[in-house]
Amino acid sequence: QVQLVESGGGLVQAGGSLRLSCVVSEDTARSYAMAWFRQAPGKERDFVAGISWSGRSTYHAEPVKGRFTISRENARNTVYLQMNSLKPEDTAVYYCAARLSSADNVVVRTILTYKYWGQGTQVTVSS
Repeated sequence: QVQLVESGGGLVQAGGSLRLSCVVSEDTARSYAMAWFRQAPGKERDFVAGISWSGRSTYHAEPVKGRFTISRENARNTVYLQMNSLKPEDTAVYYCAARLSSADNVVVRTILTYKYWGQGTQVTVSS
């Protein structure tokens, strides 16, 4: 069973930065595409950013484009989400997710295709 553990969430003022980390229990170089989703209270869980197994391809959702950056270090079995210029509307629980995928030129944004999930980490941005 693949396990994902997120860390790095917290309380930050608007305009600040946070870096989320997600450690995967298995060798992430083994063709796991990774993604970050977020869920605000009373809202659906939304795709934030995704990265292919080698890191060759990335995709960032429009609301975070230019402010957030997803990256990975397969040698450390870790995926990151660098979040800059944070806004109050970024407040949510952030989830790391993984799916087996050998495709390296595309990022899938469909939530139902991600089989493995972390427990989530809270990010709160104050105004």
